[in-house]
Amino acid sequence: MTTQTPENTSEVTFELTALDRCDSCGAQAYVRVRLQSGELFFCGHHAAEAKPRLESVALEWLDETSRLTADVPE
Repeated sequence: MTTQTPENTSEVTFELTALDRCDSCGAQAYVRVRLQSGELFFCGHHAAEAKPRLESVALEWLDETSRLTADVPE
């Protein structure tokens, strides 16, 4: 599994947008999981819940949850 976590949010172009929604609850998705059969999108909460079950079969785990706590320019 490849895990991508943007380290410095000011220099990273994020792949997920406000149009990407969590497949569990419909909130904005901050995690995309690529599987052999397709993709799943999760909010931070549901990604944390699903990770133990999915990490062994995930091809890629894109985690942009750092955007939730990033400093917002004034």
